[in-house]
Order: sequence, then C-alpha cells, then structure tokens
Amino acid sequence: MTEPLRRLAKHVVLVLTGFLMLYPLLWMIASSVKPNALIFRDPSLIPGELDLSNYTIGWNALAHPFTHYLLNSFAVVGGAVLGNLVSCSFAAYAFARLNFRGRRIWFAIMLMSIMLPIHVVIVPQYVLFAQLDWINTYLPLVVPKMLATDAFFIFLMVQFFRGIPRELTEAANIDGAGHGRIFFRIMLPLSMPALATTAIFTFIWTWNDFFSQLIFLTDPDMYTVPVALRTFVDSTADSSWGALFADSVVSLIPIFVIFLFGQKYLMRGIATTGLK
Repeated sequence: MTEPLRRLAKHVVLVLTGFLMLYPLLWMIASSVKPNALIFRDPSLIPGELDLSNYTIGWNALAHPFTHYLLNSFAVVGGAVLGNLVSCSFAAYAFARLNFRGRRIWFAIMLMSIMLPIHVVIVPQYVLFAQLDWINTYLPLVVPKMLATDAFFIFLMVQFFRGIPRELTEAANIDGAGHGRIFFRIMLPLSMPALATTAIFTFIWTWNDFFSQLIFLTDPDMYTVPVALRTFVDSTADSSWGALFADSVVSLIPIFVIFLFGQKYLMRGIATTGLK
C-alpha cells in the first residue's frame, strides 16, 4: 500500500471511530427535539418531525425551574475548583521545593491514595460528616477539596513545579524573598497551564459527580444537575423522554464551553507535566 493510500485509510478509520464515539451524544441531541413517540421508533440522527417544546417542558418539569439546579451545581463546582487550586498548589509546592522529614514517605502515601476507590471511603466520610451535621449541605462536597484530597492534581502540579528551574527560586531567595513571595510571584505565574488543567478537570469531574452528591444531598432544594436529572426520570417515568434529553443537553453546555475555551491550556498542561 502506498503512502497516500495508507494515510487515507488511517483517516477513514479515525473518522469512523470518532463517529461511533460521538453517536450516543448526537442521538441524544436529536432525540431532544423529537416527539416522544418517535424517539425510540426512529433512531436516525435527522429528526423527521421537530418538537422544541421538550425544552420548555423539561425546564419546568420538577419542583423548581432547571435554573435552580444549574445554580446549585455552579455553587458546588466553584467551591471545588477554588479549593483544589489553592490546596493542591500549596501541597505540590511543599513536595517539590521544601525539604522536610519524611517527604518521600508522605509523597508515596499521597500517590497510593489515588488507587483508593470512592466506595472505600464513602462510609467513614458519611459517618464523619453526619457527626458534624453537614449532611444535606454543600460542605461535604467542597470542604475536602480545600484540604488537598485530590492526589492526582497534587502529582500533576509537583511534576510541573519540578520543571521550573531552581535558579529562579534560588536567586529570589538570595534577594531575600521567602517561600510565600516565591510561591505567589514566581511559581504560580509560571504554572498557569497546570493550574488551568486542574481547574478544567475539577470542573468536569465535579459537574458530572452523581454518586457523592446523591449520598450527601437529600433535600430536593439542594439537588445539583446530576441528581435532578435522576429525579426527573423517577418523577416522569417513561412519559417524557424528550424533556429528559433536552435537560441533559442543557447540562452539557457548561462542560462544552469550559473545554472549548480551555482546550489549549489543557493540552499544554498535560504535555508539559508528562515530559518532566
């Protein structure tokens, strides 16, 4: 096979694979504008009949307008992103630049915590938060992020900090700068790709987190988007799939916007941290 034919075959395979991966999403978007009777009867991606009322029905199908649940999710996501950026950057700087007793042991323990599934720690977390009277609040979803519990982001920032030349921090230290000034004036401005990667991943993972939010939020007024969508299915059964898909499409818009505008920082952060 000649080189042009090989390239053509490779692109055809990539296009077909990409279409197979995107088909469920495209089908959901198409189903959100179909009448309920045609959603499962007509699997095509081009609706034969449009029904835009699914969006208005889905928006007002629950106890509150869908805006209420979007704002709840933004509140949780905002706290989680801010908490991870602050706490994980502090912890990463300590592991990357400070010399303290047991640093390697604590770093190894931190890395091993990545392998712990959430189902292992959810029960003791629930007991602890129940004793603190935090159940049915956003505190269990936000406060742990402020304590550097996401080891993946600590490791990502440690790799990035280690790639910053030590001569910069040593020169600042000679000029009388302490760790606080070095961290805020040198390390953070040079670490924007890693910080952006942390913010984007935290946003996406927290926005899509269904399990934790279902466990800790019991009041319908506190529901976030994933829990609200599940409640929507329970309350409407099989009668309004179009409205459910319409709300699902709306819930994907913030993720799409964040990824669209942060894609270059995301790729740069993953590439640079992976080369250290």
